[in-house]
This record gives sequence, structure tokens and C-alpha cells, in this order.
Amino acid sequence: MIYQIYPRSFQDTTGSGTGDLGGIAQRLPYVASLGVDAVWISPFFTSPMKDFGYDVSDYQGIDPIFGTMDDFDWLIQSAHDLGLKVIIDLVMSHTSDRHAWFQESRTSRDNPRSDWYVWADPKPDGTVPNNWLSMFGGSAWQWDPRREQYYLHNFLSSQPDLNFHNPVVQDALLDMARFWLDKGVDGFRLDVVNYYFHDQQLRDNPPLAPELRKSDTAPAVNPYNHQSHLFSKSQPENIAFLERFHQTIASYGAAVVGEIGDSERGLELLEEYTGVPGRVQMSYVFDFLSGTDLQASRIVDVFDTLQAVAPNAWPCWAMSNHDVVRHISRWSLTDPAAKAYATVLLCLRGSVCLYQGEELGLPEADLRLEDLRDPYGIEFWPEYKGRDGCRTPMVWDMGVNGGFSTSQPWLPVPHTHLQRTAVSQEADAQSMLHHYRWAIGLRRKHSALRGGAMTDIAAEGPVLSFRRTDDKQSLLIRANLSEDEVAGLRPWQVQIIEG
Repeated sequence: MIYQIYPRSFQDTTGSGTGDLGGIAQRLPYVASLGVDAVWISPFFTSPMKDFGYDVSDYQGIDPIFGTMDDFDWLIQSAHDLGLKVIIDLVMSHTSDRHAWFQESRTSRDNPRSDWYVWADPKPDGTVPNNWLSMFGGSAWQWDPRREQYYLHNFLSSQPDLNFHNPVVQDALLDMARFWLDKGVDGFRLDVVNYYFHDQQLRDNPPLAPELRKSDTAPAVNPYNHQSHLFSKSQPENIAFLERFHQTIASYGAAVVGEIGDSERGLELLEEYTGVPGRVQMSYVFDFLSGTDLQASRIVDVFDTLQAVAPNAWPCWAMSNHDVVRHISRWSLTDPAAKAYATVLLCLRGSVCLYQGEELGLPEADLRLEDLRDPYGIEFWPEYKGRDGCRTPMVWDMGVNGGFSTSQPWLPVPHTHLQRTAVSQEADAQSMLHHYRWAIGLRRKHSALRGGAMTDIAAEGPVLSFRRTDDKQSLLIRANLSEDEVAGLRPWQVQIIEG
């Protein structure tokens, strides 16, 4: 069980309006009280914050807005004292254009780091090398007048892609991973783990038929969905690097959670990355993070596909995170429905990741354009409002700004969230918070739910059923995912039967 913390929005202890590492350490007893095993902390490295930490300018530095290395050491010690593991977010596919590596690389075509990034000459007419698109809209190529070449950026133009075909680049990143392991971290979440390598021939991506386009990894308004990203990501060379990465960290006993960003081949890649020992222990998939309603039949379809194409894989399931509309709003869930889905999630085969505020039942924040900070939302407003609505501050109590900060927060605290504070829910035995604690406890109690096989998956109308079995026990789970009484189950009832 992993609890994701978005540090900008967890707890501010300095009055800056932005959350910090000291705030995380201060609130860890609350996290531990949920019964989770680990925290995943989104990036806190030195960064110009054009993509809020996912544009790293120093892999071994703490950005001053989050605190100091001493604060990080305190956080690690506090977590370990509470029995919590700490997983940090490694963004290795790209850096910020402010990173010293890129600053040197762009100076000439023959400097020591000239091929640390993906550079390419223009076509004879001066246009971009190929048709690859950026996740943030437009071409994935940016012209640099110093080298008179284009560089690749799968995300913002200020996030140039590293050249993983260069073994020296791999070595530098592995050294960075060792640095953090020596600091005491227990594992890594690998951001966009399938984006590390590109096709060295720079072949054009083929078009994707309209009926095959999905919006799991990019919003529907983004032309990125018009291509099959056959050559710009998910390359076979990734496997060898993941094996190198595993060998590097194996002696530390560290855990690795990959994030597979691929709407077409996500579950197939899950098998390649996690189904073979010595690569990645588990990987984050997007099947339950999409806008598709999570009906009983949908869950069955996902697990049928998983069994067909990734029988040995170990997924990490999530319904919300820092990149998607919170699932309470995405699926228009009432509290009873949200409780049912939380219980089902915690009964599925695989690991589970919860996103901060999910346990409070927080809905998506409805923000104005002038409130937005996310470049993705600003680019595609109003058809796509970006990721800020799921990144607003945690609400701890009814104090100023929900107890998050004594100053104006970096994003506003919605009034609707103040009705769901942690303190108020602690006092209500029927609250969402207490339900999540109960459901997490259920998973901890039953070994079959943690690691057992999952069989007999079926949907009869809105009723989902499946069995979880190991050498100690067998559990039958039946869940009525509707507001009507069906098959002897009350609306939104989840029944767990031993034997």
C-alpha cells in the first residue's frame, strides 16, 4: 500500500504558501494511521518549476521552496520511525533546460556532453526532423540556434530528452539513484518509464485511426492522440536499461514502481517490465485513471485483458493521482459509491496507490483560468482544464486555508473541501476517512488480498464478483456497484465471504 504525497500541496510550515518537506514530516503520523506501507513523494529536486518539479535542474539538490537536505534527512528518519518506507519520484527521461548537463550540451556539437541529449539536424527545408508530437501539444522538436539543430522534448520545450543510447548518460543516472539510496530512500517511482529510449533512425510515427484513439495518457483535445507512438517511446532497448537499473539497486533491497504512459500497449508493456524478474517489481497503469466509468463490466474487461496479455505482471492500481481529475468527480460518485469502489480497489490483485485527499473523498476543485498554474491546462483551456484541480492543498482543519498554510496558498483551497477536513472526519465514525482505514486494514488482515491469485472474475449487471486465494485462505468478493438492490446486495454493498 502506497500513499502518494504531492509536496507542494501537503503542508506548509514556513508560511510561503507552498508545502514543504518539513510539512510532510510533521504529517507523517496521520499517514501512518491509515495503515499504508509507504509514501511516494512527487519531485522536490531543484527545478525552475515550469512543470512543478518534473523539470529537474539538479538531481542531487533540494529545491529551496521545499527546504533543505537536513529537512529531507528528518523526513526519512521520521518515516522510518513510524514504520513507513519512502519512495521518491525519479524523472530520468528528461531534465530541465536549466540543468548543467543541457547547458553544456547545447554550446556546441563537440563538447563532452554534446550527445547527452537527443539532437538532430533539420530536414533540407529547415523543418523538424520527423512528425513526433509533444504530450503538451505541438511538435516534439525545438530549434536551438547555438547548435543549429533541433532537440527532442516529449513534454515542454523546456524539458529536453536525455539520450539513453549513450551509456555515459545511463551511468550518470545510476550514480544519481545510488546517491538517494545512500541517503536512506527505500525505492523509486520511475516517471514515464517507457519514454527513456527513442528510435535512433528517427522514423515517423504512423497515424492512429480515430476509432483507436484513447485519452488515457493525453486529453482528447491533444493531437498527440492522433499518432501511434511506435518510434518515439516504448522502445525495446528499455528492457536492458531496466535490468541495469535493477542490478544497481538490488543490494539496497529497494522497490521500484514504474509509470507506463502508453494508451495502446500499456498492459503488454506491464508484462515486459514486471512479468520477468530483475526489471521492475510493479508498474503504474492507467486503466482506472481514465474517464471511462468503472463499472463491473469494465473491471472484468481489464482483468481479462491482463490475463491474456500480461499473466505474470504485477500492476499498481490507482483511481486518482496528481495528473488526472479526482475520481470522485470523474465518475460522479456519491459517498456510498466512493466507499464501495475503495473497498473493491483494495481487494484487487496487485499493489495499490492512494492519492492524498482521496481518503477524505475530496472532489476535483473547480478553478478559474486566472487561478491555473499548470501549463498543460493553460494551453488547452477551456476544453481541458489541466491538472491543478487535483493538486489543491490538503484540508486538515477549519483553520486558515484548511490548516495548510497561514499565507495565500499556491492554489486556492475550495470551499467544498473545507466540509471534508481530516479533523472533522476523525470525529465521524461513518466518514470516508474511517472507511479507508477499515478497507486498508482488511487488506492487511487477509494474506489472500495482498498476494493471492484472483480468479472467477465475472460481472452480472452491476454486480462484480471474484475470488482471491492463497495457501492460507479463500475469499469470495461480491460488490454491487449500483444504487439499486441487486442479487441480494444492498446498493453499493461489498460482501466478503471466507471459504
